[in-house]
Amino acid sequence: GQPDTTCHAFAGETVILPCTAISPGEVMLSNSMLYWQIDSVLVHFFHNGQDSLEFQDKHYQGRTSLFLDQMKHGNFSLKLSDVQLPDTAEYACIYKQTGNYPNKTQKSKIKLIVHHLHANFLFFTFSGQSQISSRSPTDAPCLAVLPLSFHLLLTLGVWH
Repeated sequence: GQPDTTCHAFAGETVILPCTAISPGEVMLSNSMLYWQIDSVLVHFFHNGQDSLEFQDKHYQGRTSLFLDQMKHGNFSLKLSDVQLPDTAEYACIYKQTGNYPNKTQKSKIKLIVHHLHANFLFFTFSGQSQISSRSPTDAPCLAVLPLSFHLLLTLGVWH
């Protein structure tokens, strides 16, 4: 089927792929499993209240994180840093409740499209950056954080 959300990011950015629990109320993290995956590739795994990354695909090692302080409120969004062109894919966010609790599974699909960074975009980012960065991930799905630095601008030849 179609993805629930489509996100766009530029190479080198940090992007937040949105995923939230459907049912309200506190999530029992000690009795939860959260998978982020692309087909059979494991992007991030959370189990029994903590990250469990021993089977994480090497391509994603050191680049993924969850909002641990917000998970009990149902925010299962994935933060992916230093996004690369090969990260373009359809990601599945799969949440399963385990243990003595009713066994419920929730799945959502998020498509990520990664673009080359263009110098023109930098000027657009300066004007929009202040509103973007002040929002929380739940208000702004697919939040992209562009690491702007003077060095980057010089490298791209924007300023001479």
